[in-house]
Amino acid sequence: MSIFKKLFGGSDKSDQNSENKKYDLEKLLSSDDINGSIIELDNYIGDVCSYGDEMDKLTEQQTQFYHNQCLEREINNGGFNQYFFNSSGDFAHKTVQSLQTIGANKTADILQKAIDQFPNSNVPEDRTERQEILEQIQETADVVWEDLDQKFFSYEDDLNMLNIEFVRKNRDKF
Repeated sequence: MSIFKKLFGGSDKSDQNSENKKYDLEKLLSSDDINGSIIELDNYIGDVCSYGDEMDKLTEQQTQFYHNQCLEREINNGGFNQYFFNSSGDFAHKTVQSLQTIGANKTADILQKAIDQFPNSNVPEDRTERQEILEQIQETADVVWEDLDQKFFSYEDDLNMLNIEFVRKNRDKF
């Protein structure tokens, strides 16, 4: 233990190992605060992948969890327009699949209807290309997306519970 840590407390990154992370995960999974656990897991995974810039650092299950959280963050902050405008929109098609994987089929259908506003239901992964298309379709798409935002906010799928159950079933991948 470093002298700084002895004097001032806090954690030393070199003290953390996979057992500590597993213990932290188990603590999060057993917490009664599911929303808090989801947020903490999302922050951890976001940090690992540099918030989407280094997705190859994640397991397939972490990637699916991350895609689901990106969707929820963006919709809650600014709706589907913001989701597609920002980097989270890079993963739109993959997010439909990740939602289906956790059993959030109603939410996956909502996202697919939002995707369907793009020509040929194709959301480009390239953000610049996607933003150019957004400029062209925004006026008519926004009308549909505003309705879909409201459907999303009804949370017919309990996304927190479905995501935490997914993590529990795949804890060895987190």
